[in-house]
Amino acid sequence: GRFGEAEKELRGMVVNKGIPEGVWVSAVESYFQAAGAAGAETTKGVFLGLLGRCHVSAGAAVTVVHRVVGDGVGGEGAMVRAKVVAELVSDERVVALFAGEAPAKERTAMHAVLWNCAADHFRSKDYETSAEMFEKSMLYVPYDIENRILRAKGFRVLCLCHLGVSQLDRAQEYINEAEKFKIHLLKNDHNGAITQVQAMTTCLDFTPDFLSLSAHESVACRAFPAAVASLSNLLNFYSSGKPMPATEVTVFRTLVTILTQDHGNESEVLKYMKRAHARLNELGPDHFFGKGEVGRRERNWFAVNLWNSGTRTGKEKNYELCAEFFRLASEFYGIMVDGEVEGNNVMVCKSLILTVSAIIADEKQRKATLLDSEVRQAIELLDRAGKLITSIPAGTRSNDYQITTIEPDLFFVYTLDAYDLHSRLNDMGSQQLTLIKSFATSKSCNPKYLLQIGLNASQGPQSNPEVATFALNTCLSSLLASPSPDYQYVSLIVRKLIAVGAIYKGDTDDDIVYGMYKKAYRIMVGLKEGEYPTEEGKWLAMTAWNRAALPVKLGHVEVAKKWMNIGLELAGKVPGMQTYRSCMEDFIAGFEKKFLGHENGESMSQVVI
Repeated sequence: GRFGEAEKELRGMVVNKGIPEGVWVSAVESYFQAAGAAGAETTKGVFLGLLGRCHVSAGAAVTVVHRVVGDGVGGEGAMVRAKVVAELVSDERVVALFAGEAPAKERTAMHAVLWNCAADHFRSKDYETSAEMFEKSMLYVPYDIENRILRAKGFRVLCLCHLGVSQLDRAQEYINEAEKFKIHLLKNDHNGAITQVQAMTTCLDFTPDFLSLSAHESVACRAFPAAVASLSNLLNFYSSGKPMPATEVTVFRTLVTILTQDHGNESEVLKYMKRAHARLNELGPDHFFGKGEVGRRERNWFAVNLWNSGTRTGKEKNYELCAEFFRLASEFYGIMVDGEVEGNNVMVCKSLILTVSAIIADEKQRKATLLDSEVRQAIELLDRAGKLITSIPAGTRSNDYQITTIEPDLFFVYTLDAYDLHSRLNDMGSQQLTLIKSFATSKSCNPKYLLQIGLNASQGPQSNPEVATFALNTCLSSLLASPSPDYQYVSLIVRKLIAVGAIYKGDTDDDIVYGMYKKAYRIMVGLKEGEYPTEEGKWLAMTAWNRAALPVKLGHVEVAKKWMNIGLELAGKVPGMQTYRSCMEDFIAGFEKKFLGHENGESMSQVVI
């Protein structure tokens, strides 16, 4: 008949989500029955297309595969049909239909269909096709104790297939090596098993399929080092361009999954993640990960696992590895798959910030100092993060529909790290102030963050009095504007602002310092007794009074009176300073009398505060 029209109509079903499963399965069967082996590729394409749009059960997959396989190797195009079936049943989406306990019956049926097909080809001496079908049948054997015998049976029959296509002496070598490998696994001799894996690759009849099977068997025996050795060797064959038993990304993913089973393999995990990233750059995202939803899931798997590894090593204070994991996570989160406009910018930004935090933490842990080149590299990472912060709108959503924004504490960490790094470069002072002003106007800012910035900027070898003054003043204004200010913090900020002003402005130009004492007095006016910390109030009163001592000795009467008066005013607002206040009043009276009489014999040292 008119196979072209039938194929066109069949492909048209793929775009219609409303077609019941029974209808399209029947249509696929009818088409293949009429078209024969020539319709195998079309059948596969239609089935995989429907897999992404309609409900497809494991039972439907068994039906379609059984129809394509046919009734034996004597039929038309048996090798073509077997090849199409091998591609179909090894597709991850098809394998996923059989996961879990629910489709156990269908999984057994699929294994039987594939096993019988392999056996038919074996009997007809088509050992290569037979080996491929036996291997695919093992995808439908669960990795548990109950199915170990079935897996072992598959392993042995695969050896027989290779025996059929090889010279007898070489085949004997292969079988011997395989038996040695199995014995090492059963004896938990992981080193011996790894040695056998290396020996296998030197056999003349070796194929990469054996490494895949060795890895499966090693995992089943929980011999993880042997599984890692098998998969690591398998990766070496992908650059040849030859057909492989699994996609390269699947091998990398399996390797990382195995390595993360045991604590202490973080360096190995990082090694293979870096290797995966290198191959990704060589092949491109669509070739390495795959296209569409499959590609996005693969990309996200690598990114999330790198993030989790960074988090775990950070908690364990292994900051060097932590920085490496987060840096690589930022690369994977930023990858665009299958026409995406942009990567996950929120997670790229977070990963970059945590990378730099880990670098600084590692520096402190090692009690070392970053080189200027390393500081500039870290600043470049933060600059990238800063650009992303400004481009991320509030309440953006990621591909998994979870709200993702830059949390306030992470924005604070970004600001603190950027300030720290800029302070190490002599030409970056103005950028520090711009950075802090930008943070102060953001929604992420709060008084406690500003206080921390102010304290950091007011002390240490990289102090910045401009930043300290701005941050502390902004923090103070914010605290005082709240309905119930925390005067413990208020008093701390006042003291620190006075110290910054005195140290960096000097005593010759003390208007700023005097202004802070006056501001402290205005803050204390109207407060209940003890609401402003008493000890801090005493400190203010006494230090203000003592600042009059030098002007008195130098005969700077107006300056001296200014400081004595503010000291007296402050003492009047502090509980328990009545005696001090009386002494102050007496001294001021005597000072004014002598000043009016042009007598300068008495000095401030006569009053002990």
